[in-house]
Amino acid sequence: MDGNNSEDFAVGCLLSIKTTLGDEFQAQVIAFDRHSNILVLQEGSKSGPRRNIRLLKANYIQEFSYLGHAEDPLDISKCYLDLNSLQAREELAVRQAEAEAERIGVGVTTEAQNIFDALSKTLPVRWDKTVIVVMNEVRVSSPYLPESVSGGTPSANDRVRKMLEFERKRLQARGSS
Repeated sequence: MDGNNSEDFAVGCLLSIKTTLGDEFQAQVIAFDRHSNILVLQEGSKSGPRRNIRLLKANYIQEFSYLGHAEDPLDISKCYLDLNSLQAREELAVRQAEAEAERIGVGVTTEAQNIFDALSKTLPVRWDKTVIVVMNEVRVSSPYLPESVSGGTPSANDRVRKMLEFERKRLQARGSS
């Protein structure tokens, strides 16, 4: 899209866009930054306080057609940002990312991570370096075999051993198919 002049992406233009990734949508141009070649687009209708905003590198536009021109999409009297809502969404996303990162073992094999993931579906688990800690009491050390289980009450220990045996068999069966 290097041959476009800035009038192609003037603020307020309504465009029908097809991207090189196969997306097709209609949007209104909110801004175009020639230096970075990025379009700021408002998708769909403008009714209601919520709007979908898309940032799109113009290089990814395969084709577009001009549908018309509408009023300024950034009319201050009709446009506002709910900063509290945005901040809450950001905080939630950060907490979720941190929780997901804690579920990934560092310095462990793919098999160990698969065992952790399988155990986590039914029991509370966490990593303590390369040791899987189940129910905050039972520890499963490398090589993550039933014999590698230690700690906890005898019943909890036995439960984790049985689940570990089952999960290892299931993972082996899945790997051989």
